[in-house]
Amino acid sequence: MRRRDRGTRKFYGRRSVSTYPAEKIYEEIAFIAYYTHWSHDEIMSLSHGDRLRWCREISKINSKLNQEPENVFQI
Repeated sequence: MRRRDRGTRKFYGRRSVSTYPAEKIYEEIAFIAYYTHWSHDEIMSLSHGDRLRWCREISKINSKLNQEPENVFQI
């Protein structure tokens, strides 16, 4: 079996595994921590899928809030 340079892909038996960029993990952690004030350990205990879900949900809330008029009491 020949080894080939596959970038971030590594081969383990018949499965290929892609590594997730550390920069993206830091972005997710910072984003969630900024809005929830959870600790690093609490956020890192979440699965990758859960972290992405929290990022999406927080983004949805921010999008809704940003589309409101500046004066929410104005009719």
